[in-house]
Amino acid sequence: MFRQVPVLPVVVPLAAAVLAVLLRSLARRGRLSVPRAAVAVVLCVYAAGVVANTVFPIYLDKPVSSAPWTGSVVVVPWTPYEVADAVMNVLLLVPLGLLVPLLVVRVSWWRAVGVAAVVSLAIEVTQAVTAHLLGGGHVADVHDLVFNVVGGALGSAAFVALSRVPAAPPVVSRFRWHDDAPDPAVVARPEPVRG
Repeated sequence: MFRQVPVLPVVVPLAAAVLAVLLRSLARRGRLSVPRAAVAVVLCVYAAGVVANTVFPIYLDKPVSSAPWTGSVVVVPWTPYEVADAVMNVLLLVPLGLLVPLLVVRVSWWRAVGVAAVVSLAIEVTQAVTAHLLGGGHVADVHDLVFNVVGGALGSAAFVALSRVPAAPPVVSRFRWHDDAPDPAVVARPEPVRG
């Protein structure tokens, strides 16, 4: 049995450091409040959980693989894939789809999906690197990427649906880190000068 890098001593200080940076950033912009701090805490706990469950285990004494990188990467879509893995990968990024609209200036379904795709790609690349160089315990899989993006999209769609409840906008605005930017189509254009 190989010795593993302990998870909690890595992810807890990392999450605490990120939380401190986020809270300081909110305070500097005059946006720090209890609801926004709660979003920062949820984001850091969520991110720590994602890292703990997608990057670890990392082994301390497992020999570095001399096998080709392709041994820890699945790039051919629609090969056999477990339904349980698909469901887990969808659920993994649903919270991110809910959080992104609270963090960005302009709420957009495409922005949430884009963030989900970037985060998922970062997870898969990290898994490939740790599997090959550090004896990590995960395989990077294109299916994970696809189902993660579906999860981010579902989370974003849930946010949009919840935001359409008549009482929701004032509550949601207390948790948002930015004021809504004016819609360029709605901004009044100056009248042409006649004369």
